[in-house]
Amino acid sequence: MLPGERLSGPVLRYLSDGLPAGMYPPDPADPALRTVRVTAEGT
Repeated sequence: MLPGERLSGPVLRYLSDGLPAGMYPPDPADPALRTVRVTAEGT
């Protein structure tokens, strides 16, 4: 994930499928990706 990237279904599937395959996303707030921290745009 990059700052500003939208969390679409395909992006979430990529992340959830990647973890069991050994992918390690850098600096996640939740390393298991059970939760995702987001910021609302335009508020």
